[in-house]
Amino acid sequence: MSELLAKAGKKLVSYSVGQKIRAKVISKTHKALILDIGGKSEGIVTEKAFIEARDFIKTLEVGDEVTVSVLIPESRDGSVVLSLRQAMYGAAWEKLEKARDAKEGVAVYAKGVNPSGIAVDCEGVSGFIPTTQLGKEAAKNPQSLVNKYFKAVPLEVDRSVNKLVLSEKEVSDASDIKAAGEVISKIKEGDIYDGEVTTVANFGCFVKIKVGKNAFVEGLVHISELSWGRVEKVSDVVAKGDKVKIKVIGKKDGKLAFSVKRALKDPWEEAVKKYKVDAKVKGKVVRISDFGVFVELEPGIEGLIHITKIPPATRLSEGLEVNCYIEEIDTKAKRLSLGLVLTSKPIGYK
Repeated sequence: MSELLAKAGKKLVSYSVGQKIRAKVISKTHKALILDIGGKSEGIVTEKAFIEARDFIKTLEVGDEVTVSVLIPESRDGSVVLSLRQAMYGAAWEKLEKARDAKEGVAVYAKGVNPSGIAVDCEGVSGFIPTTQLGKEAAKNPQSLVNKYFKAVPLEVDRSVNKLVLSEKEVSDASDIKAAGEVISKIKEGDIYDGEVTTVANFGCFVKIKVGKNAFVEGLVHISELSWGRVEKVSDVVAKGDKVKIKVIGKKDGKLAFSVKRALKDPWEEAVKKYKVDAKVKGKVVRISDFGVFVELEPGIEGLIHITKIPPATRLSEGLEVNCYIEEIDTKAKRLSLGLVLTSKPIGYK
């Protein structure tokens, strides 16, 4: 076996559980990350380890190098099962250290409240906002922040003892609360504004808008509200400082929710006129599920080729361009059912 591996240019390397190794990204799918670990086989991040690091994996490109730890030295198929937890946390801590030094706000998610303050999550790192670091409005009802995203400024960042302390009032009290409340009261759902991206996070971005002559307020654009098309990574769509047009879609507890895509025309308005049953179309495979393949015809317009419509010998992969025909159009649910246009036509296929 060792002779065969030597001829193939591979080293016979053994690994142990928990071992830290450097690895290079070879490829990404919607379920796994494949890495070159310089051994007899490839390394893979999949299942629970993939889900845990999903947001971090979105930031990785083919060719990037990361530190991984070994979960299973050798699986049934011969690959080494890996974890990205260390690399993921390392990147998050670096971001927090930079924000602390620059005294900039970061996006956090409130998990719970106790008499001492609020427990939060920031890109996988657990942090705490003491009651003394809550702004005037938040201090009145800390529970109102639970299960919500907002911004806070890191005060203490020490990865050696896993300590992260933040301040919400450094953000909320930076401007006059009463004045901000009056400004927000003038904003109505459905209003459209020109804005500027101030913070980019894995779950979306914060956008600042100008109301009146000199008043500015921020709102959150969730990743699902960035584009009518599929968004895998927020930074692929927007960056800090970008000018965007937004639509106000929510107001609650002094927080604003914005949408970039709803400030644009819904592509389905034109799709009803453009696409007809039995029409031949070309698209790109964007997602593979247990029940079929999703094909994007244009940003915001996707159709499903059900698994029963795919011949057993046909292999479809993400990014592949395919020729299809439209079987059914559900305008109310905004769904298309597609079939494959095949070169050899089995019974029942067009």
